Amino acid sequence: MSPLAQPENRFDDIPSSGAWRVGDPPAWRQFLRVAGEGRRFALEGGGCLDEVDVAYESWGTLDAEASNAVLVCHALTGDAHAAGPSGPGQAAAGWWDDLIGPGKAIDTDQFYVVCANVLGGCQGTTGPASPHPDDGEPYGSRFPIVSVRDTVRTQAALADALGIRRWAAVVGGSVGGMQAIEWAVMYPDRVGSMINIASAVSASPLQIGWSMVGRLAIVQDPKWSDGNYYDQGIGGGPHLGLMLARRIAQLHYRSDQSFADRFGRSSVDRLDSFNLWDRFQIESYLDHHGQKLAKRFDANTYLVLNKAMDLHDIGRGRGGYEAAIARISCPSLVVSVSSDALYTPRQQRELHKLLTEAGAEVCFETIESDHGHDGFLIEFDQLEPVLGKFLAKQAR
Repeated sequence: MSPLAQPENRFDDIPSSGAWRVGDPPAWRQFLRVAGEGRRFALEGGGCLDEVDVAYESWGTLDAEASNAVLVCHALTGDAHAAGPSGPGQAAAGWWDDLIGPGKAIDTDQFYVVCANVLGGCQGTTGPASPHPDDGEPYGSRFPIVSVRDTVRTQAALADALGIRRWAAVVGGSVGGMQAIEWAVMYPDRVGSMINIASAVSASPLQIGWSMVGRLAIVQDPKWSDGNYYDQGIGGGPHLGLMLARRIAQLHYRSDQSFADRFGRSSVDRLDSFNLWDRFQIESYLDHHGQKLAKRFDANTYLVLNKAMDLHDIGRGRGGYEAAIARISCPSLVVSVSSDALYTPRQQRELHKLLTEAGAEVCFETIESDHGHDGFLIEFDQLEPVLGKFLAKQAR
């Protein structure tokens, strides 16, 4: 074989089930229809959805006054399973399982905790893979562009249905932090406190650029088929494009130091033959994460939510950042990850400064970590006391 020839099947370990489909949900996931039967859901960017279902999970007990509810908001490829074990329909334990539960930072002995899959998602909430009400076929390319504000409005409808007039706290990291700050701006009388981790008041040019590259990786896969790939059968769908998008993202989710410490220049294959496709360990790691995401996530959802991130700007239509921040009336905690090269500490300092200048009660904490942006999903030993102390103070 020529040293330039790509080994067969090296980079195309795609899901054997064919075009991506929502699997059977775990028994603990709950669903609420927030639009339908004549109630349409208008979107910020124009247009509407005739039906919207929201998938969510909850932990703890809501008190008689509905005053102890905490909303946890997930990031780009997260879902409603923020805590709890793996099981049928749920391949992994909760992504914040170390922080949510009895006696943990978000104490379910004290709080009623809710996490909902975002609008446009692929883990139960209405998204591109959901059946269109007109014909029962997946939306595909017919699914509209949605915004973070649209997601927050679905969460507000969920809160209404649960009898929660005011959250004791809204908590989120990364894209979850975008939701948290939009909650505080859109519904200031419904947020008792806000925790914003590794996020920003708006997407930066660097973040938008990275997003664009990831989206191009998907749409330039021939099997994307303009978003209408759900009928392609076994091997169908833009799995290779989604895998590439994930590899790209994984590089800026972590830091140079974390990769150096974990992999160095170690290799999977012998490198003395100078074959183009013999891999270093870092390459194998990126392959693994690409394949892992392609087996649980919908490419169209990745596109839709990725664009919602780019559109995030709390000042849009509100007269700028200062005018938007002036609406926030709750105590806030802003948390930064020291090595974050995607949502950089500069952006969290900017949010802290805006809140301070607006006269808000705000605390700032830095998580010292070499794990980059993913530090908010890894550094539980540091996050636990920071979140726990803040929430305990608000509870008092």
